[in-house]
Amino acid sequence: MKLSPALSAGGGVARSPKILDGKTLSRAVGRTVAAEAAAVTKRIGRAPGLAVILVGENPASKTYVAAKHKFAKECGLVTFDSHLPASTTKQELADVIEGYNNNELVDGILLQLPLPAPLDGSEFVRMIAPTKDADGLHPMNQGLLLQGAPAPRPCTPLGVMTMLDLALSNITLSDTTTLADLSPASLAGKKAVVIGRSQLVGKPMGFLLLERNATVTFAHSKTPDLPGVCREADVLVAAVGVPRLVKRDFVKPGAIVLDVGINRLPDGKLCGDVDYEDVAPISSAITPVPGGVGPMTVAMLISNTLQNCKRNNGITA
Repeated sequence: MKLSPALSAGGGVARSPKILDGKTLSRAVGRTVAAEAAAVTKRIGRAPGLAVILVGENPASKTYVAAKHKFAKECGLVTFDSHLPASTTKQELADVIEGYNNNELVDGILLQLPLPAPLDGSEFVRMIAPTKDADGLHPMNQGLLLQGAPAPRPCTPLGVMTMLDLALSNITLSDTTTLADLSPASLAGKKAVVIGRSQLVGKPMGFLLLERNATVTFAHSKTPDLPGVCREADVLVAAVGVPRLVKRDFVKPGAIVLDVGINRLPDGKLCGDVDYEDVAPISSAITPVPGGVGPMTVAMLISNTLQNCKRNNGITA
């Protein structure tokens, strides 16, 4: 695949970065999922099903769950909803998860995190059947990612990879674009730096980049000369949760900058881990916050549910 002029020229400054619009790209994912879901429904006699479990009244979690329900229904999936009080016991939540594990109409189970104390989110994620894991966070599926074997991938890194495909393409998104229009980009010969090492984003992000043959470096709070390490990157992924950490001196001119962070400032405004105004002028492509990676995370959750349904029903096409 032909690289953008800034990268192919060996690091010349991009005059105008390509803005990676997650809202528009997520609609392309939605069109792709909707068409496949319709074909699957016709073949197996039912629509793919997503079960969503929400515990408590966290406002942000309620907003995320509503967005996931809406996207799933727009794509032709059936949704199942369990909204439990914050006082839910460990056994009560375990029973709900087990019920969905045994429900043949459910292909994906989403447990919205974080859970209210004293419930331990990681403990309950392990209770979800790996074949119904919509988030790609079950330890078995993380092991399959390490092996490069088929399994649901973590949603946010998967969305970032699709945005990277867009960054390295000549595609202009339109109302008819689908994922068939985006070829998986080869990153052979390219250096990628991931700032962050969480199980949710940082670590799986690195493995997905490795699958595309990038040379990957993990950077974090203990990394000496963090700006210098990041300046080596042709692809820079920021997933550390520190508002506007990444400044211009972190970025190689012409790099692709993918901002996974979403932070609420004291004035109520949202910002990413990247200082967008400072970094955008020297980037070849960049994600905004909000409106960048966030919508893609929702889209890939629904895509994972569809893919689970296909794998569990022996559908390979």
